[in-house]
Amino acid sequence: MAEQEKAAGKLYLCATPIGNLDDITLRVLNTLKEADLIAAEDTRHSIKLLNHFGIKTPMTSYHEYNKIDKARYLVEQMRQGVNIALVTDAGTPGISDPGEELVKQCYEAGIEVTSLPGPAACITALTISGLATRRFCFEAFLPVDKKERQWILEELKTETRTMIVYEAPHHLVRTLQELSDALGADRRITICRELTKKYEEAYRTTFAEALERYGTEEPKGECVIVIEGKSIGELKAEQQKSWEEMSLEEHMDLYLNQDIDRKEAMKQVAKDRGIAKRDVYRMLTEQKEQ
Repeated sequence: MAEQEKAAGKLYLCATPIGNLDDITLRVLNTLKEADLIAAEDTRHSIKLLNHFGIKTPMTSYHEYNKIDKARYLVEQMRQGVNIALVTDAGTPGISDPGEELVKQCYEAGIEVTSLPGPAACITALTISGLATRRFCFEAFLPVDKKERQWILEELKTETRTMIVYEAPHHLVRTLQELSDALGADRRITICRELTKKYEEAYRTTFAEALERYGTEEPKGECVIVIEGKSIGELKAEQQKSWEEMSLEEHMDLYLNQDIDRKEAMKQVAKDRGIAKRDVYRMLTEQKEQ
């Protein structure tokens, strides 16, 4: 009788503390102990966590610079029945770290993936920011590429949701200045640093005040910048002004060029300008006759 084929292993995304070691969950501890292998973003960092909890599971490195080739190797291990726990330096794997690539390759290979909930700096910062939490967007670290970075900043100018941005202390002032230039110096923000640690701080301020503070004080600790979104009223006022500066024909072409039929385009133009659809039709007809 042929030997039964061994079942494939599984990938466990294990959230680890972002500062306070007491934040680790019992489920994560048990999984790290029972896994066949732990893939860690920085084994030198993660060994401290494992030693603290007496975990002896072997580790291998999985980081930004080997994420594609190493993911292929890890997937092959899981095909052969190895259960792998993935940890990042701090927080939830896959959030602004190379875990995203490994998860993608697992799904392509039919490997089961599960996530063990736990700490995430973005959510921790959002909940203590004092800003709106119902709708938010996560930008992580702004792109290094100048053109892509500028494109993102332009996109954020009309964002009405609360925004969350990560930044290292030595780049904080530069990023605050760029965000201030794009969104306005008086925009309300909360800068969260040293989250869950002894000197945790949630600094509620504006871009202008933060730039003044950090002009003389050196920022310390990884930072999460939580930014108030543009008010919908302000956005509508800006859009209304923009529509008024545009000719009716140009406004219509804006929608017709998107393959929207003429009737629907007139309806949208009327909505944008706050007038009746029949008025749009009348004005267009009069202009055509002239």
